[in-house]
Amino acid sequence: MKLLILNGPNLNLLGKREPEIYGQLNFEDYLEELKSIYSVIDIAYYQSNVEGEIINQLHQVGFSEVDGIVLNAGGYTHTSVAIADAIAAIKTPVVEVHISNIYAREEFRHNSLTGKNCIGVITGFGLFGYNLAIESLINYCK
Repeated sequence: MKLLILNGPNLNLLGKREPEIYGQLNFEDYLEELKSIYSVIDIAYYQSNVEGEIINQLHQVGFSEVDGIVLNAGGYTHTSVAIADAIAAIKTPVVEVHISNIYAREEFRHNSLTGKNCIGVITGFGLFGYNLAIESLINYCK
């Protein structure tokens, strides 16, 4: 099984950015933990602060390169019709992840444009949400 974790804007700043919300661990270190826990799964990783690059990545892998995608689109979750359309256009199942509970934050964060095109949304469990998303994809792809 091969999965892609696709992170959007500002997630390259994990461990530095608002640690009271997002924690103190950077994503690269957490990714190594995930790869260790799920050693039988090939986990690829891509992060971009650019909306078009996220869309290009979805298009590139969304038809046959991976079995599932874990997507944290960051702030684009609430604003990007284009990313939502890209998810709808591909065949690969996508699980949306949010480190913080988007429903406990500012009201504009309560709406996910991208989530309706995903097989599920995980929000508020910190970085452990990525584990939950991987488990969800493992079960979905059986």
